[in-house]
Amino acid sequence: MKKIKYLGLGLIFSLACISCNDWLDVNENPNTPTNTVASVETRLPWIQHFYGYAYGAASMRVSWINGTITSRHGFSSGSTHTYMPVWNPSNGVSITPYQQWFVGAASNIEDIKKKAEETQAYHYTAATLVIEAMGFMLMTDLYGEMPFREAVGAQLTPKYDDGKTIYEGCLEKLEEALTYFDKKQPSTAPPLSKGDNWNNGDVAKWKAMVYGLKARWLNKVSKKPSYNPDAVLDALSKAPSTNNMSAVVHHLNLPGDLVGPSLNGDPTKTSYFFDVFAWSDHIRLQKWYTDKLEYTEKGTTHYDPRRHALLPANQHYNVDGTSYFMITAGVDELHSDIHLKSGPVISNYNNKTKTYKAGSTIAERSGDTVYVTLRSICAVTGSTDGESMYKDKDGTILSTGTFYTRPEAPTHLLTYSEMCFIKAEVLFRKGDRAGAYQAYKAGILADIELMNQKLKAYADNNNPGKKPMTDQEISDFMKSEGVCQDAAKLTMEEIMKQKFIAMTFTVENWNDMRRFNYSAGNIGSFGVVYSGFERPKAMPASATTNKFPGASKADDNYWWRRFMHCSHEVNYNAEQWKASNPKADKLDIWSVPVWWDSVD
Repeated sequence: MKKIKYLGLGLIFSLACISCNDWLDVNENPNTPTNTVASVETRLPWIQHFYGYAYGAASMRVSWINGTITSRHGFSSGSTHTYMPVWNPSNGVSITPYQQWFVGAASNIEDIKKKAEETQAYHYTAATLVIEAMGFMLMTDLYGEMPFREAVGAQLTPKYDDGKTIYEGCLEKLEEALTYFDKKQPSTAPPLSKGDNWNNGDVAKWKAMVYGLKARWLNKVSKKPSYNPDAVLDALSKAPSTNNMSAVVHHLNLPGDLVGPSLNGDPTKTSYFFDVFAWSDHIRLQKWYTDKLEYTEKGTTHYDPRRHALLPANQHYNVDGTSYFMITAGVDELHSDIHLKSGPVISNYNNKTKTYKAGSTIAERSGDTVYVTLRSICAVTGSTDGESMYKDKDGTILSTGTFYTRPEAPTHLLTYSEMCFIKAEVLFRKGDRAGAYQAYKAGILADIELMNQKLKAYADNNNPGKKPMTDQEISDFMKSEGVCQDAAKLTMEEIMKQKFIAMTFTVENWNDMRRFNYSAGNIGSFGVVYSGFERPKAMPASATTNKFPGASKADDNYWWRRFMHCSHEVNYNAEQWKASNPKADKLDIWSVPVWWDSVD
């Protein structure tokens, strides 16, 4: 991947020129930068940025798969956005996560390591090793086999490594990172805080993050005979144990954030999820996801207090001119024929009548105005004052956006709440219902409180989606039927439901669904863990025949298990690609389990 390596270097150098005035050594020619020029504190934030973008792009793609999002009818007809919600993919959807990781981030890893060793900036070496492990774990989660040991060296056609090799190699990198974090940097080395956009140079938080990743990944192999629940618990004992130790990236929606990297063109300071989920108006939420934020108590529908923050709303008007906000409904892609009948369609707002009308003459589509877009606004797309709400020219709010997809939204890389849910799962597997129940409730509360920290920090009275949850709302919910109130009645389904909410839009939700075989109900004695989940009703016959040919839910190849490799590998590393898996070039590769998802 030598070509990728030097393309990535050129990209980093151009970005460094934008972001820093003194990154060049006085003895270097600024017109001919080399891989020895960029300092560690200049490189690291860009490596973090491109990993984040790769993760965001991957998260959007898997959110189509796992019942979280869909696309409106008529958007980019013929594109991946049209076919992903109905499980009829092409390898065009595989490009962005791969490209952002290898070109933007991985191509610069060896050089930043060398520079860090030269300057004894050991904590930069450590942070780079962590990101390297995260990036390659993401690649094997998506594609299975992948160049790893030869990935960014001099090889033009690097050999592929199998999933087991990549998985174990990533864990080894975490261990190596810990040894570097424990080294004391000399005063001449740049402090990690100078170039770290994730944890602000806090080594304790980085180490907790390492153990959290270790717990996440050790738990990922729950189908394997090597699965060791006690090893997961040991890692959890050193992982984030409070919200303040969570790894949270804070993003900004700045009026002047107009120049983005050439690799994607998006602003540099906005949320990774905004860049991919909410840039335009086509994304809608699915009913299978929105239903998780509702529950029935004594015959009455109640709502999770996080609902207003997690779901977008738009502004409507009463006859007297007063206004109110309507939270979106969810599109039922799994069970209804909406996609087969050209829906959902765009909702057009008329600022003269102050009403919404579906953008279709089909009678059945008239009700599609209940589906609110995720769209938000940044400087590049029209925001002049840092306000991210999508508005009509008369000021009517067409979308409040969502907690995770606004330009200024936080990215939760690894949180205390996730650690709680992993602990709940592991203890439940071990038969410790009381311990599992305690961890389950702690996870729910931790997620609510972490969200509330950000909602309070906004201090925004204009956007109802940014309203903090009250103590009373939180207390009432934690005592309600929306939360299991009896350890004896706790189920794996309930644990994973609450984890799904806390991990909204992330790749980890898809990883978990694969570990439990979606709604097959054939993992241990847990029963159906993801109740109500089905393959999309509008899934075309060609996809069921060629890409997901399994005859029943119990068949691995009934479900979406991985991504086919993108055109970069197909076109430029074809021999190694074809040798990587017997089905690498077959249409049903999409339903072939990756290594950790397969049973030995």
